[in-house]
Amino acid sequence: MILLLGGTSETSPTAVRLAEEGYSVLVSTATDAELEIGNHPGISRRTGRLTEADMLSLVRERGISAIVDVTHPYAMNVRTTAVLVAVRADIPYFTFIRPSSGCFEEDMLMAKTHEEAAALAFAVGKPVLLTTGSRNLDPYVQASRRTGISLMVRVLNQGESLAACQKAGLSANQLILGRGPFTVSENRATIKTHNVGVLVTKDSGIQGGVEEKITAARLESCKVVIVQRPDLNSQNGYNSIEEMVNAIVLNSKPAQEPILMDGSLGI
Repeated sequence: MILLLGGTSETSPTAVRLAEEGYSVLVSTATDAELEIGNHPGISRRTGRLTEADMLSLVRERGISAIVDVTHPYAMNVRTTAVLVAVRADIPYFTFIRPSSGCFEEDMLMAKTHEEAAALAFAVGKPVLLTTGSRNLDPYVQASRRTGISLMVRVLNQGESLAACQKAGLSANQLILGRGPFTVSENRATIKTHNVGVLVTKDSGIQGGVEEKITAARLESCKVVIVQRPDLNSQNGYNSIEEMVNAIVLNSKPAQEPILMDGSLGI
């Protein structure tokens, strides 16, 4: 069985390709948010965040033969944990590294940390739209309070995200609820409605809707702040799902786990 760490748009195509190759696939996601994982009897799902000890126990209890990581490029905690667990369990680790959108221009403000991004964004002196999710909210909330400049945050309409916003001290009228990626028109409407002058985003790649955000910001004369990607472990890292699956097949043969007539695994 393969442990597929997911939660991104790459989850379903990766799970399906692995299942088609004969692997049973356990998709693990941090939350129970709705997610397409593929319609194949060899694919199952679990939810909930995993500590290193939790993941190691899961690997041993379920007889995991490889860890495949298709989490978000900024999900460094789970990525680091997965590498450590793979080493401790002596199993291979494979990761898909989503390509950068590559649509950045010289006048965009680049930041290595959220603290730096918040400082850059609020220094412009115009309302800020944060589109980096519900984590790392504090630097932006604090900068908004310190400067008196308004802050809008676009997040998932999901329990964990809403709880994080509440904990950070954001009010309901500061939240824009929705699941991306969003179109250029949707981004432009948001910018216009809230008179946004600065948009903060991550380099989430084409799948993350970065190009649509930047295009909308350009059309609305809105400044863009990019939170740069952390350094990712490139060992066994692939920019193509197909290349990654081929490498997995070469290095880790599926166990003989027959699928029963009711769709369950005969294990």
